[in-house]
Amino acid sequence: MGIDVTLPLAGTANFVRGFDPMRPSYTYRLRSSTTDAAVDASFDMAIARQAGDLAEASQAGFNTVAIIDDDSVPTGDIPSFILNVIRLPSKFNYLQEGDVVGIGTGSRRFRTLYRRASSHNSFLVTDRCNHYCLMCSQPPKDVDDRWILDEIRSSIPLIDPDTQSLGFTGGEPLLDWREFLDVLGVCRDHLPRTAVHVLSNGRAFVRTEVVDAWSRLNHPNLTVGIPIYAAVDHVHDYVVQARGAFDETVLGILKLKNQKQRVEVRVVLHALTVPHIVETCRWISRNLPFVDHVALMGLENTGFAIANEELLWIDPVEYQNSLAQAVDLLVAAKVRVSVYNLQRCILARSVWPYAAQSISDWKNEFIAECERCIEKPHCSGFFSSGRPRRSRAISPIL
Repeated sequence: MGIDVTLPLAGTANFVRGFDPMRPSYTYRLRSSTTDAAVDASFDMAIARQAGDLAEASQAGFNTVAIIDDDSVPTGDIPSFILNVIRLPSKFNYLQEGDVVGIGTGSRRFRTLYRRASSHNSFLVTDRCNHYCLMCSQPPKDVDDRWILDEIRSSIPLIDPDTQSLGFTGGEPLLDWREFLDVLGVCRDHLPRTAVHVLSNGRAFVRTEVVDAWSRLNHPNLTVGIPIYAAVDHVHDYVVQARGAFDETVLGILKLKNQKQRVEVRVVLHALTVPHIVETCRWISRNLPFVDHVALMGLENTGFAIANEELLWIDPVEYQNSLAQAVDLLVAAKVRVSVYNLQRCILARSVWPYAAQSISDWKNEFIAECERCIEKPHCSGFFSSGRPRRSRAISPIL
């Protein structure tokens, strides 16, 4: 049985009062109702967990409050001097000071955009994409969602400047590349100490104007993660369902590195890519040895990976030796490499130094067998998202 620690990052508020119905959404930073720091009523929202918190929030200068619902504050007892109120189900009681949230006023839709205590914060930039990857965890949609960039732009100044890292994903973030690079510029200005990681299919960088604009950002710590699923072009193109994608992706990487930009190459491991993994890593070590990092990633069985499960699923223990050989090739070429999303008990011991605790904390779990394992503190654990699949070889290391 799994130990489910999945956090709900979105839901519907039980009650909303006071927000301007003509304004489609709001972005707030959460604060304690007893904070000693100066309160900016335009974007600070107090957390109320009990009735007394409401009066304290008003005295501190808040006019907006989020009540985390435990039934101790009846709706009729919410004082009128609290102008804007949102009441959230108790499942959101993990929210803390410094978190950033978004509210849809008409729909009462609520989303956690950033958690200060987490080291796995990322923003979904768009649902649109020019790939249709067979294992996509965020299946693309043909929608006009450019409003998301405005929400992200308003969120960044509210984020703790000591945040170590921040991710941007999609869809393909660079479909609206000018607007997205403007958001990265806001990150540079407001979060200069925060490492920024962008997931992109890399094809936009085939255009010199995009690479030049990316370089001109002069961000102190910006990396783009670009997938190459096989060194065989037609295999990569089939996985991403886009003819000619391999050639454009590789050219984009070359153009980025020509301007000394940080690039990570990502390879998702499944039944279509695993037969080529040794060849792919040998090709990377010979043709792209100057990339900054290579990530070899276990499959998250969600999104399109569920629909294509029979095509994609392979027990990771079956490619244990091939993965170890692939890692050895990259290490020998002095290419920095990490293995993501795979448990230590199904990895060759030689791979352990490169295995990272990579699964985002809000969808990470361990199972009962793990409780006795001495390697649990160093293990990635399992995805709790989608339809989890686990190796037959999972067993505690004693």
